[in-house]
This record gives sequence, C-alpha cells and structure tokens, in this order.
Amino acid sequence: MRSLESLIAVVETGSIAGAARSEKLTPAAISQRIRALEISLNCILLTRAWLILQEAGCLKDDIAGGELAGELKIGAISTMLTGLPPFAVGETVRLAQLLKLLLAPRASHVLFEQLLAGELNFAILVEPPFALPKSIVGHVLREEPLRYLTQAELAGSDIIKHITTAPFIRYDPSSWGGRLVSRYLEASKLTPDVLCDLDAFATIAILVSQGLGNALVPAWPGLEAKGLNVVLRALQCSLCA
Repeated sequence: MRSLESLIAVVETGSIAGAARSEKLTPAAISQRIRALEISLNCILLTRAWLILQEAGCLKDDIAGGELAGELKIGAISTMLTGLPPFAVGETVRLAQLLKLLLAPRASHVLFEQLLAGELNFAILVEPPFALPKSIVGHVLREEPLRYLTQAELAGSDIIKHITTAPFIRYDPSSWGGRLVSRYLEASKLTPDVLCDLDAFATIAILVSQGLGNALVPAWPGLEAKGLNVVLRALQCSLCA
C-alpha cells in the first residue's frame, strides 16, 4: 500500500522529487518503492518519455534553420491569465511564427513541480516559500499589495479592527499565496472568524459582494470593485517566473 501511495504521489505531483516532498521522504526512498512495485508487478510503471519528446523538439529546431521552432510550454497561475501571458503570447507569436505555445494554468506548487521535472519551459507563479534549487532561476515580475475586500466603507487604518467583526473568507493557507496572508494575520495577532478557505479569487470576490464575509487577497490583474469596497493594504505578494 505504501508503494502504491508513493506511485500516486508521483503521478499527482509530476515528479519523484515532488512525491518525496509530499510523502516527507527522500527521492531515493520513493524510487526504491516504485522499483519494488515494478518488480512485484513485472512491468514498468514510470517512463521518461518527455526526454524523448524534448530531443525531438531540438531536431525540429535544427531543421528550421536556426529560427525559433518547436514547442514552448508555459505554466501560469490562473489570475495571471488576464495579465502578462496574453501580451507575451501575442508578441511571441509575432516574433517566432514557427513556435508552438502551450499554456497550462495550474496552482503554484503544481507548476513548480512540473518545472522541476522538466515538463515546463518556464512558469509564472507565486514566489516559493523556500530557496530555489540551483537548476532553476527566478525573476520577480510583479509585486501585488494585499487588499481587503468588504462591503463596508473603510479606510486602511480600520482594517485590523474590522477584520475580526464579521465572517472571514480566507485565502487558502495551504497555497503559497495564502501563506503570506496567514503570516500577516499571525504577525498582527488577528484571529478572524473563518467562514471557509478558498484558492479562487473570483469566487472570493463574489462571496464578499454577496455580503457573506470579508477577505484579504493580493490585488490580482482583473480585480474589479463590483458590489464591494477594495481597501489597500501595504503588504506585498511577489510573483516570479
């Protein structure tokens, strides 16, 4: 059963390294479990087919005579799909017409694991809560201040008092961006009455506009004050690629 759990973790995270983090084991231990399962079942469960595809892509580039060609696999968190990617995609198509773009919307931790496994060429995600491995280079593209969403008419100085007076729709603390919000709440010694945890900004905004609670979220591209008051908060949330 443990070997099966490790196999499922590899599939869900996209890599042995990701499964190791998820299972709190070493990559070697995960590999040993998978190998034991393969021996038991007398079949190969994991392949490295993506390496063959990468090599095939390099051959396409050579055939193109030096012009950019092949596939460029880009990952991005959903809130960025209305911001940087559309402009970047348009410019890339204009400058490299032989290049095929594949855009994958995912959560930050999933994008990181796919990038680490070589399944993406680059990713736009919330800054990881740990140091990047030497194989990955990160660049800060955007810093988003946290904003308090509410139906009440407030100034920024009133947030700390108001945040504990009504149900709170919490940015999921298990997500990388949600950890920043949780860190702010802990540092401010605030314990709001949590109605629910969500990692979907548009849904959070809708719930606030319906008067179901308040929320503290990054000012993502496309945030509109429809039926709610958006109050600025000074804390920054970084996006990197």
